[in-house]
Amino acid sequence: MADNWVETIAGDLRRWADERDEALDEQGTRILLELVRDEMGLPGPEALTPEHLRELLLGVFPESVVAGREDVPTVLEALRRIVAYLDDTGAVTAEDAAALKAELDRTGPEFADLVAEVDSEERQAAAEVIGGLMQADGVSLDDQDAVDAWVREFEALPEEERYARTEGYLRQAEELVVPPVRLAPVADLAEAVRHSRLTENVLALAEWTGERALTEHDTLTESDADAAAVAVGLRTPRRHGGLEDAGELERLWWAAVEAKVIAAEQGRAAPGPSLDGLRSGDDSTLLAAWLPLFEALVVPGHDYADGLDAVELVQNEMTGVLIHLYEQEDPTAPETLVDALLEHVDEAYDLGDSEAMTALVTDAFHLELATLGEWGVVEEAGEGRALTPLGVWAVRELLLADGFTAPVIGELAKARASDLIAGLTWYRPDAADEEIDGWLSRHDPKDAAADLLDVMRTGGPGARNLAAAVLHRIGPEAAPVVRSAQEHPLVSPYAALWLNATGDPSGRELAREEYLWVFVDTVAGMLETAEPDEAVEAALADAPPGAEMEEMVDELWRTDHPGVADVLEALGAHHPDRATAKAARTAAYKARSAHQTARRGV
Repeated sequence: MADNWVETIAGDLRRWADERDEALDEQGTRILLELVRDEMGLPGPEALTPEHLRELLLGVFPESVVAGREDVPTVLEALRRIVAYLDDTGAVTAEDAAALKAELDRTGPEFADLVAEVDSEERQAAAEVIGGLMQADGVSLDDQDAVDAWVREFEALPEEERYARTEGYLRQAEELVVPPVRLAPVADLAEAVRHSRLTENVLALAEWTGERALTEHDTLTESDADAAAVAVGLRTPRRHGGLEDAGELERLWWAAVEAKVIAAEQGRAAPGPSLDGLRSGDDSTLLAAWLPLFEALVVPGHDYADGLDAVELVQNEMTGVLIHLYEQEDPTAPETLVDALLEHVDEAYDLGDSEAMTALVTDAFHLELATLGEWGVVEEAGEGRALTPLGVWAVRELLLADGFTAPVIGELAKARASDLIAGLTWYRPDAADEEIDGWLSRHDPKDAAADLLDVMRTGGPGARNLAAAVLHRIGPEAAPVVRSAQEHPLVSPYAALWLNATGDPSGRELAREEYLWVFVDTVAGMLETAEPDEAVEAALADAPPGAEMEEMVDELWRTDHPGVADVLEALGAHHPDRATAKAARTAAYKARSAHQTARRGV
């Protein structure tokens, strides 16, 4: 079959090299030929042009093959062998062969630099994964002996088990991603810290305490605690509804000790090493001293085994409330927050008299919410609550320390197109628009279009969809670059849509089969990051209605797209129209059968 020309050419190349007593990297050569066929859609190596060769080296190969900088000479030599074979056998003219050789010489150094950069990033990513696996197993990365022992044990595992553990870790890591946020300038954050009641109270407590004797448990004596409460301004216990909390001073004390603002050891108190930082006029130093204090208060870890009152229980769970606010695009009503908290508490704790405890937990929550407001972490926003800029920064720091990926809007402006597209997966629409605008402002339109088209050639459906959306933000000045990409099968329909939208003379309406392919590609992309029901709902927003949709579904199974069966199964399970859903299930079966037949070569 025509699609199997890789085997034919690989065999001819091997015989050709043997006749000349020349070495040939058969595996590397086969990989290159498969990229030319599968990723570039060319009918054979004789169709390679200098432009194709550049695309292969700088776009397709780095995105498709894991290679190190030490592999660069072997890859370039394999390509030179392919070009020499084409020249010697007359598959291309001598002039075309010379042009390919010249392009290899020009692009080779760029290819070497790119592979070295990607290699470094991949090694760093691999090191992060291994480090994450170790930490998940309780191995300290500072303990070299423990690290070496873990590595030996891991490498001794069967390959399938190593792969399964790595895949499981990456799946979990993917869940540890929060939406991007905007960060306030450091000077503004530091000013908010200086005006925070938390800072004022802890400084007042540390200054009043000075150096003095403590109890055997390293706490203030009862009389000192009463005097300290007066000095700090905590004379009246916090109250809400039927709940009174008189433990605020004790809470501040232990937080100050944990954050090293106060040193409390062997029955004596003294100023801690972080006290000067909390007084500092240097913004970064101040923030570095304040963050451990905030963390000690919002991640207290009261032990459930010791018995928890309502206040301690709520304090244990407020980190979740803060993360919820961090992830929300709009302010959240306190009633919504407390309802979610009560639902979680009911599942996580044995509350006994649940009705009475529910009332106490509700009151304790409102107390804590008010305290977070006084600390400058949470603020009123209409009828709801939202994090302040200081709260956003502080919660993000806690998330980062806990292993979350927490992007910041604007950090992708200088990124490569592939990194931009990968990062945008986690962005809300308004934040994505801002990030895209920032990226486009730093890139020449033609270069940006070329890079996005490379992502579309080498990425999956999700990357292709996002890259196409970004491409549509670029004006007609990129038309020459887009026109030149029309020959690639994965890009051609999107290029046609872009050219048509910009009014370019080469633009055209999509053929029916192209329209169906783009529909499948779009839904397949949504299925990469969304649940099937959500992907189907989003896809149907722009789909034709009623009988026309049912007719389209019946045609989809013939679409030459590797994800068509998955798309049809999702439509069959979640399309609201019963007739269309049934047609989709039938079409999914046909698509699976056709795929299996093609694999058998029938």
